[in-house]
Amino acid sequence: MTTGGFFCLLSGCASLDLSGTAALVVVESNTDAPADSSQTLRNEIQPSRAIQLASYEAVETADEEIPPPPATPAVSPPSQKPVAAAQPPEPVPTTVAPAQEPASIPDLDKLLREALKKNRKLRKLRNEYQAAAARSRSLGYLPDPRIGTTIFGAPIETAAGSQQAQIAISQALPWFGRLDAEEKQACFEALVVQSEYVAEGLRVLEDIRKAWSRIYVVDRQIEITNANQSLLTTLIDVASTRLAAGDGSPGDVQLATLELAKLEERLLLYRQQRKAIQAELNRLVGNPPATTVVPSAWLPVQFIDLDADAILEITKESQPTLKTARLRTQATRWGIEVARLQKRPELMLSASYFVTDSNRPASPLLDVGQDPWAIGLQVSLPIGKDKYDAIRDTARWKHQSAHADEDDLLAKYEAMIPQLVDEADRARATFELYTTTILPQARQTLEVDQESYANGDVEFDRVVQDYRNLLTLELGRYQAIGDLAVANAGIQRAAGRDLPEMTKTIPLAGGYEAPEQPEVR
Repeated sequence: MTTGGFFCLLSGCASLDLSGTAALVVVESNTDAPADSSQTLRNEIQPSRAIQLASYEAVETADEEIPPPPATPAVSPPSQKPVAAAQPPEPVPTTVAPAQEPASIPDLDKLLREALKKNRKLRKLRNEYQAAAARSRSLGYLPDPRIGTTIFGAPIETAAGSQQAQIAISQALPWFGRLDAEEKQACFEALVVQSEYVAEGLRVLEDIRKAWSRIYVVDRQIEITNANQSLLTTLIDVASTRLAAGDGSPGDVQLATLELAKLEERLLLYRQQRKAIQAELNRLVGNPPATTVVPSAWLPVQFIDLDADAILEITKESQPTLKTARLRTQATRWGIEVARLQKRPELMLSASYFVTDSNRPASPLLDVGQDPWAIGLQVSLPIGKDKYDAIRDTARWKHQSAHADEDDLLAKYEAMIPQLVDEADRARATFELYTTTILPQARQTLEVDQESYANGDVEFDRVVQDYRNLLTLELGRYQAIGDLAVANAGIQRAAGRDLPEMTKTIPLAGGYEAPEQPEVR
């Protein structure tokens, strides 16, 4: 019996609590080679801080098939195998509501919760984790002993009597440390799947937030287009009135009618886009494609008050894909150790008992009818050099590949994070420019030209051009809000966790107000 199971307890395979805040205990290690003993490895690999992914209790579903995590004893009794791994944590999101609208996006919280329970990919990874955890619990034991009997068809005649049968029991003994190494490798492999589960959860949260913001933008586009239809209808009425009075031109009415038809065509496009985004959002959540999703009519304009270097440091500590690469490196390093130990001979202890009849005359020289016994020892001969060299080379190449994967991921985030921060800064600056300068000026220009047209001082096509400019600018501002939300979602996924303590809300100003919930047609 080995201490590998207790190692799993220390390394975080089992100490997970889902009763309150969801958390993930991830193994960190500064060594790249197996330790000399289990105790040294336990000293090197300690449970690190938990990644906080939620500030509220996870909601359990009635159809959840994953069993609850078993209780973790402080010290495992020698007679019981410690539990190697438990149920993976739920990466539940944290959403920071702005100060102006405390309950602005409750439906998004609901979608995120549902997705973490119902998303098909996450359910698949949960099952894979359970399989890997169960496998780690099956290792670390000696192979099962074997017991057998041999019945002699013709008894073996000896001076002490006729031997009728032989009863034998044997036990294989792998080379020292091999069982422990196999269990440690399996524990790291289970933690790899666990970390992949959390990484996939972050990806799902990001995609849902992006889809949510895109639906918000499309709804605002539909709302603005409907409002501009009303504005054009008013302009048509004014042009018709002037035409009836003999001051206008028939071309003014025709031009406004053409613009009205263009708006109707744009509405058709927006509604088609909304259906496609809604179907994708429902797929991510795990709902039927036709499930209606109506986001809040007001999306808080938030930005993450961190520069790229600070976010990169958080990424190095919290990003589950980087942790996955590190854990995989550890697992493959133990794979090299397992491959090395496979070349060591395996011992086989055996004990035999011979059933003997007392069918001989009594003799002072021996005990007639006494059942003899024997103890045997066998050793395997690993003579297939090419075979074991191939096993060792396979393990080494896997280890080199895992190292390269870790370096490639770090380079990826070093390039990605500055781009995301620049995109967020651009969207934020664009929103502020639209809100404080461009849109107020565009509205004022349209109002002045409308009044001048009513007085006959400007041409109708100038009013139409003002209307076009205002429509484009209004759509552009809401697009900037959506771009900022998408960039923030990408930053939080790249960081490996939500950043509520670093998220700031831009105060409402310059005409950006929380509108009434529109009717999406």
